[in-house]
Amino acid sequence: MPTNKITQLFNIQYPLIQAGMVWASGWKLASAVSNAGGLGIIGAGSMYPEILKEHIEKCKKATDKPFAVNVPLLYPDIDKIMEIIISEKVEIVFTSAGNPKTWTKHLQEHGIKVVHVVSGVKFALKSQEAGVDAVVAEGFEAGGHNGRDETTTFTLIPMVKEKIGIPLIAAGGIATGRGMLAAMVLGADAVQIGSRFVASPEASSHQNFKEMVVKAQEGDTKLTLKELAPVRLLKNKFFDDVQKLYAENPSKEQLIELLGRARAKKGMFEGDLEEGELEIGQISGLIHEIKPAAEIVKEIIEEFETARKEVSAL
Repeated sequence: MPTNKITQLFNIQYPLIQAGMVWASGWKLASAVSNAGGLGIIGAGSMYPEILKEHIEKCKKATDKPFAVNVPLLYPDIDKIMEIIISEKVEIVFTSAGNPKTWTKHLQEHGIKVVHVVSGVKFALKSQEAGVDAVVAEGFEAGGHNGRDETTTFTLIPMVKEKIGIPLIAAGGIATGRGMLAAMVLGADAVQIGSRFVASPEASSHQNFKEMVVKAQEGDTKLTLKELAPVRLLKNKFFDDVQKLYAENPSKEQLIELLGRARAKKGMFEGDLEEGELEIGQISGLIHEIKPAAEIVKEIIEEFETARKEVSAL
């Protein structure tokens, strides 16, 4: 595959990035994707600082390829997290859920490339103004926490591409080589894929959750809890409880009380499919098998190349 802005920026073989996901993307998944030619990401959002340090150190031993760390900027111990990232000489950081101006320059002064995740054009422009090296534009098909405007990836990518001059990574609803090609035709320089890598042995999420993902069908996920932070979930008992509460016109405080603490850990990491929060994307309806991350990367790239040839023949 020819090099482009993203493969050159990160020094990777393929313009394919594994998303940093809570309770799913530890060092095993990140190193496996990086070794396969993509860019693996450790998701720091569900890690205490000392746990993140351990994952970074293990990832360094498992791969000599570039890898990144994803950091939600609203993380309570953000100072400690950034200190570890800098001291461990992580080369690439993906930031999300916050103002990119806060940390971008500081990280770049330590030789770190910074990418910010956005859900709309205005946030992409603010990220560019903050000096980030690239942006991830994520449509609302994506799993986990999401944008409030419910802009689809198919719509979002060309609108962001029209307004920014820095490299663009597409995310949300992409799990195949054909999806990757479509995103790049729309203007993306690379894709970020999350849900497909949840269904891999290397993902740290619970086997129960992985099996539920591969059984998911069209319509089995929905965006909810917009009053707190919009999140796309698989429908289960907890989701039904949320819907029942909505029927009573709840206050924000009632929603917070129902959500409680560690609901995502209970579902995705501990495997409680009834009471847990199960974050996954709409594309889960197209994921039918748990397979090694390296095979997923190989399959996506091969399908991408096949689809590219088919399109060129049109």
